[in-house]
Amino acid sequence: MKPLVSVIVPLYNAAPFIGETLDSVLSSTYRPIEVVVVDDGSVDDSLAVAQVIAGQHKEVRVLHQANAGVSAARNHAIREAKGEYILPVDADDKIGATYIEHAVDAMGDKVRIVGCKAEFFGARQGEWHLPDFSHELLARKNIIHVSSLFRKSDWQLVGGFCEEDIYREDWDFWLSLMELGGEYVRLNEIGLFYRVQASSRRTKAKQQKQIIVDAINRRHSAYLEKYLGGPLHHHRSWSKFLNRFRSVRQEGEWSKWLEGEVIFHRRNTLRLIGGVVIKQFAIPNLMRGIWYGWFSKSKARRSYEYALRLKGLTPEPLAYREVCVCGILRESWYVCRKSECTYRFNDLIGAPQFLHRDEILTAIGRFTAILHQRGILHGDYSGGNILFNQDGSRVEVIDLNRVHFSKHLSRRKRLQNFERLNIDRDALHIMAEAYAQEMKEDVTYDAEYIIAHRWRKHVKQGITNL
Repeated sequence: MKPLVSVIVPLYNAAPFIGETLDSVLSSTYRPIEVVVVDDGSVDDSLAVAQVIAGQHKEVRVLHQANAGVSAARNHAIREAKGEYILPVDADDKIGATYIEHAVDAMGDKVRIVGCKAEFFGARQGEWHLPDFSHELLARKNIIHVSSLFRKSDWQLVGGFCEEDIYREDWDFWLSLMELGGEYVRLNEIGLFYRVQASSRRTKAKQQKQIIVDAINRRHSAYLEKYLGGPLHHHRSWSKFLNRFRSVRQEGEWSKWLEGEVIFHRRNTLRLIGGVVIKQFAIPNLMRGIWYGWFSKSKARRSYEYALRLKGLTPEPLAYREVCVCGILRESWYVCRKSECTYRFNDLIGAPQFLHRDEILTAIGRFTAILHQRGILHGDYSGGNILFNQDGSRVEVIDLNRVHFSKHLSRRKRLQNFERLNIDRDALHIMAEAYAQEMKEDVTYDAEYIIAHRWRKHVKQGITNL
């Protein structure tokens, strides 16, 4: 028995064309097929026209969703599809009568995608001359049109079409499929008729080049590394050449860590994927890039190496990676496990009723003493870089690139390490008492020194109640 093919049609304000599109699909020589149309919140008569056609042809189903974009519409249709194979067709295009039949015949065990030749019609005429397939060329630009046949099971493996606004969701999807391995086959027949309109998405996307390049680099770094030797550049055809001057240093369990939900973005960017946090450092200016590339360790490398030395006092380090061009540092990342501590020291400031506050302050005082006993001095020991759990039984420190190690830390230097902790006098006294007891020092002296040497900027700005 031949496999069912699901033709999925995202529909948005295409009332003048949808009838012609569905006629071409229903004229296919291949059976069995189903046609799943998803109206993506059209504001013209598209939905009504499609519903009339569905009423006349049992192979056509029409679904509706609030406007969410073409990728969401395609994913919606594919989720509802029952076929083993999927063929997307845009609502203003047409396919050839024998295309599906020949595409199914070509879908062997090693084949991941089957496409065909294409021809323009509408505002532009003539054959769409797509270059011969190669992985290197696919890494630089999209050479597979969206109306290509693939397995639904593969769509599930890669998580479907990306629903972010990346403007080349079909290119992104083909890269995801080819990352699974396998082959691409292009039939020697014109099976797609691509309608060109003055305002088509294909034309508009040319205006979004940098967004597209950034998205492809973020989502397909391993593929680009394999076939281009590094990332895609703004001048895409120069990418492989430019990457010859690129070098990568890394250590640890580096994987495809560029994806993930952005949880913080300012100068640096933090992403979270599963139980892993990825910190991407800002691109340094030229002089700093030269310094970090030739003379000093990068912030990412220092963060990783210092975390290994802290041994349990910071979230578990996994990897670092840095990219240099002509020896000049351009990009760097640090990867660690997500901390089990859900609070920061800043949460205690101005919150005298915080549950277990005194116990937590005591724990932070002792933790600071442990750091100093190990010869560890954090150069940015501030409220955002000290983490703790709900009852204070665990404390950790983060943002490690300014950590210093010394066999001997003077008492004055150690006590000055509290100066960035902008909290009330009573809280400082609780921490100082715990610290002094752990260090076996005079409590009164340590407390008075810590309070007297508060970071004076906070006092001048009136943001401390000391």
